[in-house]
Amino acid sequence: MSESLIIATRESPLALAQAHHVKAELESVIPGLAVTLLGMTTRGDQILDKPLAKVGGKGLFIKELEVALQDGRAHLAVHSLKDVPMVLPKGFALAAILPREDARDAFVSSRYESLAAMPAGAVAGTSSLRRAAVLKRAYPTLDFKPVRGNVNTRLAKLDAGEFDAIILAAAGLIRLGFSDRIRARIPIEESLPAPGQAALGIEIVADDDDTADLVAELDHAPTAIACTAERTVSRLLGGSCELPLGAYADWVDGERPLRLRAFVANLDGSEYVTAEALGTPDAPEALGEEVAAALKAQGADRIIASLSV
Repeated sequence: MSESLIIATRESPLALAQAHHVKAELESVIPGLAVTLLGMTTRGDQILDKPLAKVGGKGLFIKELEVALQDGRAHLAVHSLKDVPMVLPKGFALAAILPREDARDAFVSSRYESLAAMPAGAVAGTSSLRRAAVLKRAYPTLDFKPVRGNVNTRLAKLDAGEFDAIILAAAGLIRLGFSDRIRARIPIEESLPAPGQAALGIEIVADDDDTADLVAELDHAPTAIACTAERTVSRLLGGSCELPLGAYADWVDGERPLRLRAFVANLDGSEYVTAEALGTPDAPEALGEEVAAALKAQGADRIIASLSV
């Protein structure tokens, strides 16, 4: 096995924080291992003046990192799992999924305590069609507008007065040390997370067995199982940045302890279907298939088709 590893990472503050976290974890569990970072700028980082759904989706954040893996310049790439396409390009694999951070969405504002406290016409920024759809549905008097850029950039736009509030993943704020900026954590039931939200995924070249053996030390089975169920729903429904879709699996008591909840909506949340089912840890994909089928039975395909018109 190699005594050193190179991590390909985006150079945004959050991506670097996540890569440094994986570096520390690997060096902790594998004595003598030396891990270095290869910082890169991706197309997703460069295009900031257009909604992500209009310029190629979340895959724009990982393409250059995959090229670095393929070329042998790096052994692994660290991603926010929610940014990883449901089907990886041929020749790549997810080798480990780390323990999940807080999966909830966070309400950030210097003016208001919560979404419910915001007056009619107040402006909330979000980069996510999923968040915009479910929150427009719950708070129809608010004005939800897109906001791009990394976490620091979005916070700066909020502080400059461009928005009355912004909605971000709580996990990103926590990992960057910005927990104190969170005014409220939106309940899962009110804003179901994106598939894989708050989990970190490690991508490698599929036939790199040495790296696979090393990073397997970090795989967290409960998170990996839950995220597999979530990602199955998204894969079967063609999930992308252009589809307001949420899927979240957690653990409950009983003989079928894996609970999966999911929804599909149109852009303003006026059409919304949801489904829930219980499953077993040994069959997360079957659970994802069951929930996807239940969504389709309620008209998810029709809603999805309407978004491409």
